[in-house]
Amino acid sequence: MNGRHDLLRRGLLLEIATVLWNVVEGVVAVAAGTVSGSVALIGFGIDSFVETASAVVVGWRLNAELRGRSSEAGERTEQIASRIAGVLLLLLAAYITIDAGRRLLGFGAEARESLIGILLTSVSLVVMPFLGWAKLRTAAALNSRALRADAYETIACAWLSLTTLVGLALNASFGWWWADPLAALCLVPLIVREGLEGLREEDCGCGSDE
Repeated sequence: MNGRHDLLRRGLLLEIATVLWNVVEGVVAVAAGTVSGSVALIGFGIDSFVETASAVVVGWRLNAELRGRSSEAGERTEQIASRIAGVLLLLLAAYITIDAGRRLLGFGAEARESLIGILLTSVSLVVMPFLGWAKLRTAAALNSRALRADAYETIACAWLSLTTLVGLALNASFGWWWADPLAALCLVPLIVREGLEGLREEDCGCGSDE
């Protein structure tokens, strides 16, 4: 019993760390992306806010079990939150596709270099894989599908960091303005996959975690 209690506390702390990092990451990414005109950076920042919502819900579930509360209401809340997040991600994918597409066709301002964006995504490439790996280990020990799904979202964010960083670096190094909208389009398949998984989520299984 004490062992599970410790694992729940660890999972909750990981979700708190995820929320804190993603709020900072999202604010900085959207602000830097707006200033530099980087659609990839803006998309990356908005995705951080969606992941924040996921971490909040899963953290709330873990805390509820720590306090011995009923999980029925939590399961309903998580299903609703999952579907809302899915819709938001699909809308984000549509926005990126339209905005990046028009920039590649020459409509709209070219993205400028963003050193802040390069620094942010570089740090994210260190932080997010660590958080994802720690969540996966904790989820396996708890047999928690909710925490495991959230861990994969965190890992997907690491891939988004890499793709965004490549586009920003190419633009800063060679002046390839088209690398930014192209990198943004590379984000779309991952974001769509996350969105569809959120819409298909029927039961996180948290109430039956053992």
